[in-house]
Amino acid sequence: MDLKETAAELLGKIRTNAPLVHNITNFVVMNSSANILLALGASPVMAHSRREVKEMAAMAGALVLNIGTLEEKWIEAMLLAAEAANERGIPVILDPVGAGATAYRSKVAETILRKTSVSVIRGNASEVLSLAVDDVRTKGVDSSLSFSDEIVTAAGALARKYGCIVSISGEKDLVADGDRVLRVANGVPLMTRVTGLGCGLSAVTGAFCSVAGEDLFNAVAAAYGFYGLCGELAHEVSDRPGSFYVAFVDAIHAAGAADIHTRLKIESG
Repeated sequence: MDLKETAAELLGKIRTNAPLVHNITNFVVMNSSANILLALGASPVMAHSRREVKEMAAMAGALVLNIGTLEEKWIEAMLLAAEAANERGIPVILDPVGAGATAYRSKVAETILRKTSVSVIRGNASEVLSLAVDDVRTKGVDSSLSFSDEIVTAAGALARKYGCIVSISGEKDLVADGDRVLRVANGVPLMTRVTGLGCGLSAVTGAFCSVAGEDLFNAVAAAYGFYGLCGELAHEVSDRPGSFYVAFVDAIHAAGAADIHTRLKIESG
């Protein structure tokens, strides 16, 4: 089965099964990520209390951890939820927002990676580089780094170190597992002008992984490609960030297998 068929099949499973995606995410994007998941056909839950996260994570199809707005109680909740997910073989997606910008953020991301089994690290180039290479400082939360050989090598090394998939957003997105590399060419620059769309991609990655069985590598690439092509569809409707966001959520809801077969751009290497 080629990647277009895989992506279309996974999208169909999401819309048929409405998998529960448990998000412990940041204040900025809770509403946006929930709406994106609902538009996709998944079932979002944003539960972060330490008293219930283990129970909630155990019921979910995927767990998404996002460190955008850090607070000590939430960090503990993330570790508890990941423990429950690991016990049941539920995919865990980590979005290390701003890793490398401060020592604290880097330490939290590294603690989650060290103490739990993360299935997918999903970030930008600077965040991933900061986790893979010592003494790297990122430029704020977003990254302007291109996919140099250093970053591709770092992604592979990080994937091997933690036994996970590493995915990086950029002009062309990168998905690596230490042995294989896929590049995804879907998307439009305007997606970077709307706060929270990167975090929304982490949530959508969780949804795709929740229905993928053991083939998480191709599921991550499919999530990136679908998300990017929805950005392309939205850009045909609006070229301004406010109305673009509305068009993007509509595209997430409306896009289907035909759009995947026509627009998906994923290649090896």
